[in-house]
Amino acid sequence: MLRAFLRTEAGSTSVLLVATVLALVWANSPWSETYEAFWHTPMGISFGDAMFSLDLRHWVNDGLMAVFFFLIGLEVSYEVRLGQLRDRRLIAVPAVAAFGGMLVPAGIYLLLNFGGPGAGGWGVPIATDTAFVLGVLAVVGARCPDPLRAFLLTLAIVDDVLAIMIIALFYTDSLSVPALLTAAVLLAAILTLRWLKIWRAPAYIVLGFALWVATLESGIHPTLVGIALGILVFVYAPTDHKLLLAGEAVQGFTSEPSAQAAREAARRVQRAVSVNERLQLRLHPWSSYVIVPVFALANAGVTLNGETLRAAATSPVAIGVALGLLVGKFVGIWLGTWLPLRLGWGVLPGNLVWGQLFGGAAVSGIGFTVALFIVDLAFDDAALHDQAKIGILAGSLLAAVLGWVIFRMAWDRGGVCAPPDAEPAEELPNTLTVPVGPDDHVRGPAKARVTIVEYGDFECPYCGRLHPILAEILRKNPDVRLVFRHFPLRTLHPHAASAAIVAEAAAARGTFWEMHDLLYDNQRFLTDADLERYAAQLDVEPWEEIPQRVARIAVDEESGRASGVRGTPTLFINGVRYEGGHDLASITRAVERQRESA
Repeated sequence: MLRAFLRTEAGSTSVLLVATVLALVWANSPWSETYEAFWHTPMGISFGDAMFSLDLRHWVNDGLMAVFFFLIGLEVSYEVRLGQLRDRRLIAVPAVAAFGGMLVPAGIYLLLNFGGPGAGGWGVPIATDTAFVLGVLAVVGARCPDPLRAFLLTLAIVDDVLAIMIIALFYTDSLSVPALLTAAVLLAAILTLRWLKIWRAPAYIVLGFALWVATLESGIHPTLVGIALGILVFVYAPTDHKLLLAGEAVQGFTSEPSAQAAREAARRVQRAVSVNERLQLRLHPWSSYVIVPVFALANAGVTLNGETLRAAATSPVAIGVALGLLVGKFVGIWLGTWLPLRLGWGVLPGNLVWGQLFGGAAVSGIGFTVALFIVDLAFDDAALHDQAKIGILAGSLLAAVLGWVIFRMAWDRGGVCAPPDAEPAEELPNTLTVPVGPDDHVRGPAKARVTIVEYGDFECPYCGRLHPILAEILRKNPDVRLVFRHFPLRTLHPHAASAAIVAEAAAARGTFWEMHDLLYDNQRFLTDADLERYAAQLDVEPWEEIPQRVARIAVDEESGRASGVRGTPTLFINGVRYEGGHDLASITRAVERQRESA
């Protein structure tokens, strides 16, 4: 789930950037007056004499963005129940870092604006834009390891939740008690449907829309409704029973294909996955490629000429926002990470070093979507409104440049980010300590010029993503061979060891690579019953001679630990540890370099 989220957000960055540039070009073109005129066009819904109307910008900011925050609620619900937020020691550090990354920027802003007309804009520099941050990290590539991405994603989720709470508490002008009571009744109705396990989408859509209207009329910003409804959506891990039913339905369709069998298979497969995950899959592309870019198009347009730039250069609002994003985020996230580590409140994923963390803290100063959102709530004065936008653009651009420089120059500098009583990071070998031998599982020519040794785990999602990439490299390069060695991560992947045993049982029958491919093609289905089914397909007895299979796997694990393997997948190319990205282009370049030097 985390990997899918990262791919969608990073891929949408270019669309968001194009929308931002288009808004700036439009607002500074000869037709600039049409920009505000267009977004102030009223549009409404009427029921007889009753009329509900907003201008286009408010439909985007109050309507479409409620879907954006609904998606955040779904993500929070998933991570709390099944993802990284389950582990309190892993969430403690990014949570405190997110809090520091909001407190320090707000403090810097208020130092420059306290008591002035722009004091209410202290919430503008507090939020991090996840899409832009992940886009920059995609450009950084291998210098940003996966544990740092996971840390920053957790930080961004906490950051978004805190930002929504700030919007609800501090950017609500007045409250309408009747509308608020109506909203409470509608929310209670939704909770009742959930309690009764009535899952009719039309009922939730109607009640959700009515709740959005009531919340909007109450004076509370409707984004709060979005995240609240997202958190209420059920999320659960697929049970073995549901997976078995889905597998049987799919097999039934395969053996006797028909429209009815296809419908039953689709229904069973769909029910095996929680509503939360299905909604995330459907809404992420709409949010990333439509809603957020449209929001940028509606809000990023600001006049950039000599007069406005001179005003912004001396404006405490623009300077406060820019410094809050550039300096405040960096310092706040650094302090918010150092403090819980120093006090032993939590740990960070992986062996992150301070250079990597500094780079992540710097790019977290890219505040765009939620920052623009708060600008619209904080300022009625048009001049202050534009100055704050210029501050956002300047601060975000400088934060991106600073992060890129740190990743370029100092990404591997500094000690490991760890509690003071943690053991010092070990120096890992850079070469393969146990050469390829006759007992290894080898795919490819014996006299290959390039040998790739992979330490893998059949349940590891990163290994699963790497599997087709390595297959493509072998297909395109007949002088390359692949060696697979077991390294099951038992504490993270409960079925990995059993899958490795079944693979070794297949190896005894000469069908290791057939089982290898079958296991990676069915990573989500690795229960004992699933493994027995795969073994039957290859005429393998899965649970014979288990002590011998375990001993064979232990040999691979011991060689991996001796070679400095601490996670999966880990690759060695011609005996040298591969440190680049796990994508086709990066590994292909590494293979070509080894081929040239061989």
